[in-house]
Amino acid sequence: MKRLVILISGRGSNMEAIVKACKAEGWPAEVAAVISNRPDAGGLQFAAEQGIATAVVDHKAYATREDFDAELARVIDGFAPDLVVLAGFMRILTPGFTVRYAHRMLNIHPSLLPAFTGLHTHERALEMGCKVAGATVHFVTAELDHGAIVMQAVVPVLPGDDTKALSARVLAAEHRIYPLSVRWFVEGTLVWDGERVTHRDGAAQQLLLS
Repeated sequence: MKRLVILISGRGSNMEAIVKACKAEGWPAEVAAVISNRPDAGGLQFAAEQGIATAVVDHKAYATREDFDAELARVIDGFAPDLVVLAGFMRILTPGFTVRYAHRMLNIHPSLLPAFTGLHTHERALEMGCKVAGATVHFVTAELDHGAIVMQAVVPVLPGDDTKALSARVLAAEHRIYPLSVRWFVEGTLVWDGERVTHRDGAAQQLLLS
């Protein structure tokens, strides 16, 4: 039974999707804890209602990123996770932290990486006139929004789209590919091939939505 620790900063909709899928699909895993850097994160209430342990490590209480990451790692390790899942966790992590959880920490980013790393992905996609957008699940490395890609979802950019419409379409896709990617990890079907990750049984690592 694999143990998952999920990190959030807000409502945690991807966390909620993962928790629900884990239970409904009978994964060989349990969500051991949900941890936030914000005491007012809405997702903490959902986790508590599901009987999941919660914790807060408030980044504002620490003078440096290194101090915050050290305490965060201490709290995470108290739950002995096999996988750390970043689900809307809005903190840039130090290299030492990413090395600590190398090959066992996932993130989802609302763009088709390597395009549009960082913030304001939907605004930038619309400004560039992109015809498609999407989301990427990837392993976390010290370089922001890089790391081996596990799965991507592609959605159309429709005439008249604004950032609200596009972000909602991408978020719906995130809720499909992130639980599946986490499930693949806990079932042991992800295979490292150098710096790339493939699926052991050749499952499609892309989702094309119209």
